Amino acid sequence: MAVQYLALATLIVLYSLMFIGGYISAAGLGLTCPEWPLCPNGVMPSEEYLIEWIHRTTAATTGLLVISTMIASLINKNSNLKIKITSSLATGLVITQITLGALVIDTKLHAVLVAIHLGIGIWLFAMVLLTTLFAFRISRITVKPTA
Repeated sequence: MAVQYLALATLIVLYSLMFIGGYISAAGLGLTCPEWPLCPNGVMPSEEYLIEWIHRTTAATTGLLVISTMIASLINKNSNLKIKITSSLATGLVITQITLGALVIDTKLHAVLVAIHLGIGIWLFAMVLLTTLFAFRISRITVKPTA
């Protein structure tokens, strides 16, 4: 059961990350925090860097959740190959996303990198969604009704 709820939590946090990232992009706030990984003033930024700091903190949390979901799916004996593949792909994609996020800041929002970052974000969401759906399907299959 832990894999299902870990996958669901990952999906919710990832969606929140995408929502915040979309807001940052639409509002033109992508370079409010011009350094990576930390904003000026270190771990706790001033108010002017807060939204970007929230985005980065949520991204780090998402990364940990994606990797944790993959590990849980790999060690769970009830996990099938579909969950293992989608969660492993999600882990590769989240590492790619974090790397791209750093490059986007370093290149001052290069348009091609921003587009790739957004596109891979959608692919990442798809893999986490599939992992979650497969995980909940397994719980239905493995729990047999008593007659």
